[in-house]
Formats: sequence, C-alpha cells, structure tokens
Amino acid sequence: MSRKYDDIINLPYHKSDKRPHMSNYDRAAQFFPFSALTGHDLAIRETARLTDEKKDLDESQKEQINRKINCIQEHIKENPQITITFFLYDKYKNGGKYVKLTGKVKMIDEYQKVIKMVDNKIISIEDIFDIESELFKFY
Repeated sequence: MSRKYDDIINLPYHKSDKRPHMSNYDRAAQFFPFSALTGHDLAIRETARLTDEKKDLDESQKEQINRKINCIQEHIKENPQITITFFLYDKYKNGGKYVKLTGKVKMIDEYQKVIKMVDNKIISIEDIFDIESELFKFY
C-alpha cells in the first residue's frame, strides 16, 4: 500500500542556482509578529502627555518685567547675560510648558515685541514669566 508523498519523500533537496540561500534568521523573520496599528502606541503616548496652561501675570508683575527689559536695553551693547523663564507653546496640543533659558541678549525688538539672543533664539516678550540677571542687583 502506498502512502501519501512516497513518490517525492526521498528526492534530493534542490538548491536554487539563481537565488542565494536564505539564512535561518531571515527565514524566521518572515514569521515575526507585525503591528497592524502602526503609530497607535505613539498616538496614545501623545494623548497622555500633559501640558501646562499659561499663567496670567498681574499688572505689578508685568511692570516689573518691563523695568527689567528696559534695564537690559540700557546695557544692550554689552550683550548682558540673563536667565529668562518663558512659556513655550506646544506644537501639537493646547498649552505648553515653562522653560528656563540662560544666554546673552543680542537685541530687543520693540516693534515685533521679542528678545533676540546671541544664539539666535527668539523669545516673545508676551510669553515671559521672569527674568534674572546680575544687572538687576542695583535696581
């Protein structure tokens, strides 16, 4: 009685002359699980990421920041070093975060209402929360 595949079971293994032999690693890779929802994990992490709300300053805080900016403007030729805390808006969500930046001031553009730093960073005056500097010790 003949069984299934008896006619081919003892034939020699055929190696292709046209294609290189596939390694066991590459052969196994064909059966790796795949992510049907590409980017889903990233979307979940982005949704879970928290942002802060921008704090509203009262008039005395705004006045204090304006005095500090005027002091910096008086010493602008010296490229004074400051540490500035400002609100950085998030590119993808409502809100943002407060960031501290230390550097030298290149110029204050009163028309565009920005502070330009020597390293070409630009900070909106409206987003400033606080400014620290050695200049303010005498004011």
